[in-house]
Amino acid sequence: MAVVKEIIRVEENGTLSFGNYQLPEKTKVLDFEVEGRLYKAKTFYEVTKLKRDGALVYESLPGTAVHNFKVTDFGVSFEVEGEGSSQITLELEPETEYKLVVHDITIGTVKSTVSGKVNFSVQCTNEAQTVQLKRVK
Repeated sequence: MAVVKEIIRVEENGTLSFGNYQLPEKTKVLDFEVEGRLYKAKTFYEVTKLKRDGALVYESLPGTAVHNFKVTDFGVSFEVEGEGSSQITLELEPETEYKLVVHDITIGTVKSTVSGKVNFSVQCTNEAQTVQLKRVK
């Protein structure tokens, strides 16, 4: 895969792709509309951030490229690439437990905070790593 040169786009399958960790300076796309919701993407080598209707959806430190980002009632899935270890923050359902799977390896479970934030690290390369957080019932 490759960085998202448009900063944010909708894929043919309806998922979102965003981020370009190779940019030397912060680049933003504001008011990117998808199904009546407004997205804001900010990215460069230090950070990649996605907000929907003003609320945090995704953030990585340092920056990453995210492909096929999809949120459902059962969790979230995406592919991520970058350079080195990235700290990823997602905002999901508050106080909910999720099973974290990275590149088909179950890492364990993580629980979201009262505000719904989940934090974890992924060892990124310029080969996309598949990440899934599946709601534990």
